Formats: sequence, structure tokens, C-alpha cells
Amino acid sequence: MRWRQRWLGWSIGAIALGLSSCTTAEPPTLSDNTIPLGAAFAQTGNASLYGQESAQGAQVAVAFFNAQGELKDYTLRLVLQDTGSDEAGAVNAFQTLINRDRVVGIIGPTLSQQAFSADPIAEQAGVPVVAASNTARGIPQLGAFISRVSAGVEVVAPTAIDAALVINPNIRRVAVFFAQDDAFSRSETDIFQQAIRSKPNLELITVQQTQTTDTNFQAQINATLSLNPDLIVISGLAADGGNLIRQLRELGYQGVILGGNGVNTVNVFPVCRRLCNGVLVAQAYNPENPAPMNLKFRDAFEAQYRQLPSQFSAQAFTAVQVFAQSLSKLSQQQELGQLSLAELRQALNQQLLQDTYDTPLGELRFTPEGEVVQRYFYVGQIEMSEDGQTGQFRLVRQVERQP
Repeated sequence: MRWRQRWLGWSIGAIALGLSSCTTAEPPTLSDNTIPLGAAFAQTGNASLYGQESAQGAQVAVAFFNAQGELKDYTLRLVLQDTGSDEAGAVNAFQTLINRDRVVGIIGPTLSQQAFSADPIAEQAGVPVVAASNTARGIPQLGAFISRVSAGVEVVAPTAIDAALVINPNIRRVAVFFAQDDAFSRSETDIFQQAIRSKPNLELITVQQTQTTDTNFQAQINATLSLNPDLIVISGLAADGGNLIRQLRELGYQGVILGGNGVNTVNVFPVCRRLCNGVLVAQAYNPENPAPMNLKFRDAFEAQYRQLPSQFSAQAFTAVQVFAQSLSKLSQQQELGQLSLAELRQALNQQLLQDTYDTPLGELRFTPEGEVVQRYFYVGQIEMSEDGQTGQFRLVRQVERQP
């Protein structure tokens, strides 16, 4: 069925482009020897903490691969569109990138919830999308042109539960908090809860629903602390997740806190400050990973931004790397400038699914469906400075996933 979906996607894109060419001639795809690559990230709204980190990673990647001469006769040009933090913003950004900016592919959007609305637009137009931060279930299944370098929560979350039990073998009673108005958080908490229930020595004592817009969690926290949890697992975004961590500590909770992908960002540090200290975080990326490409990425990122990169920056860099190296492979087979835009998009989508990439995340490749197959996963622990102004994710566990 996959090849039929892919053929259908190509056909729709080719028909649409063919109809538009009846009225105006299609301009040369690469007339100025630059290749426009779209980036649809939240630069405003409550998801902007992630989107801005993603944009930084993508910008570092474009500069890096252009300096490396990855595309030889061509220059990669990043076209950034703000998705905002809702579905409508992502749809508008995708439409602009596809129809006005005429990009060869798109990285994004920031949130899984946005992807479920925006990705079908790219699929219908035959434009390859590589998601950099969409980890909810079902993203690659949105179409033949949809792939991701952000590992699904079904792999990352159980790794983190195992690590928490290694760090504190006395954990027995577990409480869960999740932001019920966010698609990713709902997906992630399902996996966390399954992992907890699969452990014979663990008891899931309560599940508390929150909102990404919440700032006061006192009622939920008091109800939870009365049950004496040993571990609290949080699925939310940076602002609400950071506030929840801070209030848990302020109200006297001394046990283990485990955060999911939403708190895997340095932007959580200003929210909970010193009270972030010791929090465990499930990670698809850790800056201490010694992979050669990660060291190059980390050096380039620190040189520009004077801080260690986050997972969102690393995944965006990786998405650019996938496009850049795939375009390089294509250029060795044929002259890119002789292809129509529709042909280039189709060929690029085919190429990127075929290769194995050594990235800041470690070695990865794709299934034919576009799902990422990542070799290593990590658990970090937040270490804050004494003044609570800065922090880092210390690597406490690396897990190799067997192919």
C-alpha cells in the first residue's frame, strides 16, 4: 500500500502543477543556484520556546553544510515561516512555503497537534516533510511524503521509566500529570502509563489532568501528595511543566520527578530555576553524546549562541542534514536545475528514505513509511547552577536500541 500512496501523492502534485502551468509558465526551479528549504516553526505563542530553539538548530545546519560545500554548485537557503502555536498558523505557514516560497521540502511544524492539520497539505502537493519535533503516534502515517527524525514516544518514554528505577530502586507509587489540551502530551502520557503498569513493582496511584495554559496547580498537587508518591511523571510543555515542577517542590514534594519531551529544553530553567535541580528527562538527544557529528554540531552551535544546544535544536539540525545530504546524492546522479519543481520534490522524497545518516542524534535511518529508526536514546538529569540562572542536562543513561 505504501507505493500506491506514494504514487498517488506524486500524481496529485503533478496534476496540480500541471494545471497551474496552463495559465503561467513555471519559472526555473533553481534559477539562482540556491535551493530553498522551508522551516515551519512556532516563533510566537506558547510553543515558541521550542520553535525558536528549532530555528536556531536549522540556521546553524544551513550555515554548516553550506560551508562544507555539501551541495557543491548550489547553496541551501532556509525560508523560515512562523506557525504560531495553533493549527491555523501551521496551515498558513505550509501554504505559504509551498505556493509562494516554492520550497523543495519542509521541516516542521513544531507541535504534533499542528502536524495533523498541516502535513496533509504538503502530502497533497507532493512536498516532502521531515518533522523535527513531532513525536505523537501516527505522524509518518499521514502520507507518503511525511517522515520524521523525532523518535516516537513509544520508544523514549519506557527508557526513561527504566532509568528512574535504576537511579532509585525503591520507587513503588507513581503519579502522572499531563496536559490534556495538547496532542503530544496526551500521546506521551499514554505510553508513560503503559510503561508504569508493565512494571510489577509499580502502582499508578493517580492521573491528574492539566492545561498548557495553567499556572496554578495547587489543587492537583495537594490531592497527589496526600497519596505519598515516590515518582511523579509530567507530560506537558515548558511553561506549564516548569511551573508544575516548581510548585511541586514548593509544596514539599521531595521524591523523583521525571519529565517528558516537553520539559527537555533549556527554556524550562528560567521557570523552575533551582527547583529544576535533579529532575530526570527522557531524551532522544543529549549534548554529551560523543558521536563525531554531534561534536561538530555542538561546537558550531556554541560558537554562535554561547550555550549548549537542546534536543529541539539538534533535531532541527538533523532534519536539515537529511535534506542536505539527500540533495547532494541527487546532484551526483543528475543536474538538479534541469528538474521541474515537482520532479525535484518527488526525487528528493525518494532519496531521503534510502540512506543511513550519522547525525547529532547518533545513527539513524527511515522505514519505508518514513518512521525514524534511531540507534541510541538517553536520560538526562537537570543540574542547575548555585544561583539558579543556568543549567545543563547531565547524561545519566544511554540506551542502545536493537534494530
